[in-house]
Amino acid sequence: MNRRPNIVSLVYQSLVGLYAPNQNSPLRFPIRRRRRRHHTAPSTGRPTTPIPPMRLPQCITGQHMHQRCRRRLRLRLRPLYFLRRGIHSNSVLTPADAATDATLLGRLTRLLLLHRFSAAARLLSSAVPLTPALLHAALSRVRLDPDAALHLFRLAPSRPSLLAHAQLLHILARTRRSADARALLTSLLSAQPPAPPLFPHLVKVYKDFTFSAASFDLLLRALANAGHLDGALQVFDEMTKLGCRPTVRSCNSMLNKLTEAGDLGTVMSVFEQMQRAGTLPDEFTVAIMAKAYCRDRGVAHAVDFVEEMKKMGVKVNLVAYHAVMNGYCEVGRTKDARRVFESLPSRGLSPNVVTYTLLVKGYCKEDKVEEAEGIIREIMKNKQIAVDEVAYGAVINGYCQRGRMEDAARLQNEMTNVGLQVNLLVYNTVINGYCKLGRMVEAHEVLHDMENAGVRPDPYSYNNLVDGYCRKGLMSNAFEICDTMVRNGFAVTIVTYNALLKGFFLLGSIDDALKLWFLMLKRGIAPDEISCSTMIDGFFKAGKTQKALNLWKETFARGLAKNTTTFNMVINGLCNNGRLHEAEELLGCMKEWRCSPDIITYRTIVSGYCKTADMDRANRFIHEMKSLGFTPSIELFNSLITGLFIAKQCGKVNDILFEMSKRGLSPNTVTYGALIAGWCKEGDLQKAYNLYLEMARKGLTPNLFICSSLVSWFYRKGKVDEANMVLQKLVKSDMIPDISATRLETGKIANVLDTVAGGNHHSAKIMWNIVIFGLCKLARIEDAKNLFADLKSKGFVADTFTYSSLIHGCSTSGFLDVAFGLRDEMLSVGLTPNIVTYNSLIYGLCKSGELSRAVNLFKKLQSKGISPNAITYNTLIDKYCKDGHITEAFKLKQRMTEDGVKPTVFTYSILIHGLCTQGYMEEAIKLLDQMIENNVDPNYVTYWTLIQGYIRCGNMKEISKLYDEMHIRGLLPAYVAGDVKQVSPAEHNQNGKTCHVKMYG
Repeated sequence: MNRRPNIVSLVYQSLVGLYAPNQNSPLRFPIRRRRRRHHTAPSTGRPTTPIPPMRLPQCITGQHMHQRCRRRLRLRLRPLYFLRRGIHSNSVLTPADAATDATLLGRLTRLLLLHRFSAAARLLSSAVPLTPALLHAALSRVRLDPDAALHLFRLAPSRPSLLAHAQLLHILARTRRSADARALLTSLLSAQPPAPPLFPHLVKVYKDFTFSAASFDLLLRALANAGHLDGALQVFDEMTKLGCRPTVRSCNSMLNKLTEAGDLGTVMSVFEQMQRAGTLPDEFTVAIMAKAYCRDRGVAHAVDFVEEMKKMGVKVNLVAYHAVMNGYCEVGRTKDARRVFESLPSRGLSPNVVTYTLLVKGYCKEDKVEEAEGIIREIMKNKQIAVDEVAYGAVINGYCQRGRMEDAARLQNEMTNVGLQVNLLVYNTVINGYCKLGRMVEAHEVLHDMENAGVRPDPYSYNNLVDGYCRKGLMSNAFEICDTMVRNGFAVTIVTYNALLKGFFLLGSIDDALKLWFLMLKRGIAPDEISCSTMIDGFFKAGKTQKALNLWKETFARGLAKNTTTFNMVINGLCNNGRLHEAEELLGCMKEWRCSPDIITYRTIVSGYCKTADMDRANRFIHEMKSLGFTPSIELFNSLITGLFIAKQCGKVNDILFEMSKRGLSPNTVTYGALIAGWCKEGDLQKAYNLYLEMARKGLTPNLFICSSLVSWFYRKGKVDEANMVLQKLVKSDMIPDISATRLETGKIANVLDTVAGGNHHSAKIMWNIVIFGLCKLARIEDAKNLFADLKSKGFVADTFTYSSLIHGCSTSGFLDVAFGLRDEMLSVGLTPNIVTYNSLIYGLCKSGELSRAVNLFKKLQSKGISPNAITYNTLIDKYCKDGHITEAFKLKQRMTEDGVKPTVFTYSILIHGLCTQGYMEEAIKLLDQMIENNVDPNYVTYWTLIQGYIRCGNMKEISKLYDEMHIRGLLPAYVAGDVKQVSPAEHNQNGKTCHVKMYG
């Protein structure tokens, strides 16, 4: 007969079933087992689970027994009830409930301490989730077992609390499980959203566990390495209050990150506090502090610090000396860096490739690229060091920065030959170098080379090409590169759009720039500061001031134009348009909006007032600038010099120069340009020319502005010949913008000339003439002709100088028909050719061997109302002498004298050369005496021609006499080498051979 089990037995059965361990588990609870009796379920007839009989007190019988069982059941069922709800419902235990469940906590910790981690996981999955309170309590119980703590921590269903992190960090730090501790902190510090500070919880656990102080140091290092410098500094400060000393390794991490961030004042404070805390510096500390001293207080302090550390017995490694060498190189003292380099062996240190590379970069920074390449040769001689891509890349970059692409290509090929891989950085450097020079064909070839070498171009490669094409105004090519970029899987970024916008503005295509701007916005690419600045600057330069201001207000409202650079651009635009009052108001707004003005802000406003000759307001802003701690720059003084000349206060110019000298500032090319232009306008050519000679002595090259100032003065005085001589002497290839480009870009040159001319059409015209003259001088006749045709189509009105320059260029290059065609065109537009024009034609005919035509043209000059000058006669005399017609040459000299044209040193030198060539040495000496009697001083070439004649005759006695005369007159080659080309029909090269040169301006 089946019995119905009573309720107490059922409860007991449930408790045993829930709490008893798995039968396969070695863990056993002390439950007494009796012999089982099988029962049959009433409904199924199958045996039921045997119910162990319970021993009940004899006093409990019947109804009384049931009442007591119910009371006990209430006490026992509460945790059972909640456990079952946690399994079968969505409800979970509250933290308080879990914390107070000592039985679950006990079972969990026992499983963890026995390393039954899978059993612990099953327990939690079948019972309750691992709540924060349960996790904290369990971590506290297993704090001496790091493996148990780690596995428990990983069982948490979500990110554990900061308290749990603090507990685990202490546990891991105590057992020196540094790798696990670092992983824990890295995960916490990289979490999103960022977690609150861990340090307070770490302090709390430290007091509870009474270990481990190393956890604070681990946190300090992790915060420093992650760049959380504020948190690291807080931990560093609080550690000492707790009596914990940071390790030197953690201090080094923090010092290094602070140095990289540029917070050098804090670096010094931390170093001092570190020493007070008893943390001794090591060799890495010395290296970091040496770098910080170089950046903060100068390389001299860094050297003193390193020496002080050596005296204290701290080891100084190679990295510290690298910091000192780099400090010297950064301030242009590579010679001192070299001295440190050479002292390394005596300090027991051997230089490595990084040491050599520092010297390479230093020399490149000082424009001494040849010396930098010499360092590579030194590395290659050192068998213990292998030159690497970085050293080669630095020299290649140095050549590229200076436009010496052939040398860059040579070194690139050398890299390959020595077995080094040309990397992406080197390829990009070379591409950038070609693009800056406008040599886009070569830049494209480098791109193909890198693809063939298996080096995949990156966005920087493509953006360089886009920028290069935009600089040249080839916008269609730039857009083709954009398409290629997209096809190769790279997105067109704001950098690309910035280059395209700049390209359109360079071409003056404002509408296209606006279309691109709106397209960029439509595609969801947000403009940055550069985009806004490019648009604003473009509108200002195009004279669309209101559009520029409207765009600035719009971008300002978006929060994009709240930086000093953009404010300076707007202020500059207002100043250039004469709206100085608005510029001044904007300066006030900058202060209100907490956007600090800088030296450029004040310099721009001062320059604006100088251009309007308002020197009082200019000086007021200079005083305000000085009161804010800004030091006047050379650019500011240049503006003041220009302003004083405009205001007719040239008497104060010397005061400005004196103040410049007192501040240690030397005049630059712009300073001399302002002075020369000013004195030319004042009519004092002597001062202007003396200043030119002064700048030449200092090695400064005159620019287009200086040349045009001098030429303008001669034009105003009607001294065309003198203007021509100045041009011959001053105009060089580097005066012409974009001269190195294969195809001359008129638009680019126009932008440069307009900027230099400052809106003055007369100055701009002179500069165009100088450019045409320069191109002819460089034998780039086709470029000169094309430029002339382009200018004429845009309304340029050529003058006599323009035509004379072109005629001279064509005649010199042998294009006589073109030259005479230009002469006829001059006449057709109402311009009268002058003697300079006809001298060019006569020279061209003589050079082409058409002496008879040259003589016929010479004879027609008088009928044209033009008097020949010394250059005319000298050209024909030189041709007669070269053809061996000495008699005709002397006849022409006689006519020259009769016509009132005084023979020059050129005339006599040409005739003496002709006589010596024919072997008439006695006549040549007589002619020398004649020129001296006529007060014409012979020059070096005159004597050298005679010496060469006597050498052919073998008359050493006469040679000795001529050398004595040369010595008396001071006519040594060293004194006159620079003047030979300017004054003589012949010059002597380094091998002593005579070379024919031009003899006229």
